[in-house]
Amino acid sequence: SSGFLPMQGVFTHQDFSGHTGTIRTGDVQWMTAGRGIVHSEMPAADGVQKGLQLWINLASKDKMIEPRYQELESKDISQAEKDGVAVRIIAGEAFGVRSPVYTQTPTMYMDFTMQPGSQLHQPIPEGWNSFVYIIEGEGVFGKEGAAPASAHHCLVLGAGDGLSVWNRSGAPLRFALAAGQPLNEPVVQQGPFVMNSRAQIQQAMEDYYYGRNGFEKASQWSSA
Repeated sequence: SSGFLPMQGVFTHQDFSGHTGTIRTGDVQWMTAGRGIVHSEMPAADGVQKGLQLWINLASKDKMIEPRYQELESKDISQAEKDGVAVRIIAGEAFGVRSPVYTQTPTMYMDFTMQPGSQLHQPIPEGWNSFVYIIEGEGVFGKEGAAPASAHHCLVLGAGDGLSVWNRSGAPLRFALAAGQPLNEPVVQQGPFVMNSRAQIQQAMEDYYYGRNGFEKASQWSSA
């Protein structure tokens, strides 16, 4: 699966099943590739285009499910605000508000903005893998006495049951939090294919090449 969050600009999406869409700043597209989908995502506006895309592995039992999309305009994304901290909840739950997006693999994906002087503690299920990507500003993450981290840094979080953040700067701090339940399964990747064994990768590549098992339309399709 992939969760795409455009930060600036406009993007068009199309695939070999006939699905098309336009994704604008602040919107969300959650795509579950499942058994396979051939698609394109292209900038559709002049100037700088920015976005965050989170890729999530599927459990072995889910790898051959039918592809699906969930697309939300910015106005329809769950939001919450408390004590100078605002959050757009793309997947998961924060401040008692839950996103309507269904994730095949249990996932949290959130866009936080913290005003100067604010602090946050966001629960994360114990045992999950998690990381933070700082979009703008700087803040203290993890422990109150830690050194501040600034924009464009990625922080991999350690074991625990949550994330604590302090904004001690004079400007807003914006960051994305991503977390997911470990699958504890083998991962074998080649090109766009992610499976659990080399034999499964070979099978997926043959299915794509010969146009079978979900790829029947692949050879006849090209993006506009």
